[in-house]
Amino acid sequence: MAQAKKALVLLNMGGPDSIEAVEPFLYNLFADRDLIQLPLGALLQKPFARLISHFRAKTVRENYRRIGGKTPLLHWTRRQAEQTAALLGDEWQGYVAMRYWAPRADEVVAQLQADGIEEALVVSMYPHYTGATTGSSVKDFKRAVQQGYPQLFCNYLEQWHDWPAYLDALADCVNEGLAAMPEEQRAQVRILFSAHALPQKFIDRGDPYQHHVEQTVAGVMARVGAYDHQIGYQSRSGPVTWMSPDTLELIAEAGAQQRPLLVVPVSFVSDHIETLEEVDVEFRDHAAAHGVPWFGRVPALNDRPLFIQALSELILSYTDTHDTTEG
Repeated sequence: MAQAKKALVLLNMGGPDSIEAVEPFLYNLFADRDLIQLPLGALLQKPFARLISHFRAKTVRENYRRIGGKTPLLHWTRRQAEQTAALLGDEWQGYVAMRYWAPRADEVVAQLQADGIEEALVVSMYPHYTGATTGSSVKDFKRAVQQGYPQLFCNYLEQWHDWPAYLDALADCVNEGLAAMPEEQRAQVRILFSAHALPQKFIDRGDPYQHHVEQTVAGVMARVGAYDHQIGYQSRSGPVTWMSPDTLELIAEAGAQQRPLLVVPVSFVSDHIETLEEVDVEFRDHAAAHGVPWFGRVPALNDRPLFIQALSELILSYTDTHDTTEG
């Protein structure tokens, strides 16, 4: 009798797979109180989410049209799951569960049961821990397991911001970006690491996200060398106090100083709307408007062999140090 496979389940945010999916995707996003706590309490979260998603959808649909009408996040996360599972060996099978769009956790848990999977390692694809992303995704997956397949044994790998092989892979992306620059610009370059912003209250309550980002950047720069570098935070919107500094402000500052910029989207391991549209279009236009003499972005990790190898080594290290027979 064939041995039951182990599941490698990668968790990520997800995104619309068509222009028509943009508004319901935004509703799922805004309805999650772990991610966004809309005013007037939990009872009004969903009505507010429906209202906000309706009014935001027009602009967001245009953003997705600029990158082909859908997110590539599912494509890249599936490739990461399949290729990492292949490196781990025949006993592993890769799956993907998205938080705000298909395939959702309930669907994936049902598939695990149908496939006869008895054991799963669930890995957050957000390297830097915050309750708004990893915390919400893990909680949702645990709920789906408890409701749909409580016999499934799961381990959860929730943060890996300082995993050496991950830092090696990200440094390789930065070096590739530097090598693509004109030599005269490279001598003056500022490397701008841009992470997704959180409301400052998340950090004030003890969320380790900012510290994790700073540790990743320090580890990458130790590998890349002595270049001028900064950390900024992108995707800030709404009337709350956000983490700072704002990436847009740092781009304007570089323009005033006539510094070429190489942007590293540090909190994202796959191309999606915030790299392909926000960085490649909005940030590039902002840089041009503020006189930045040269602007570029490093390639995303996606399914780079060095990154897939880093994931497989991370998982093997985790399974070697965690009991896989007891909850």
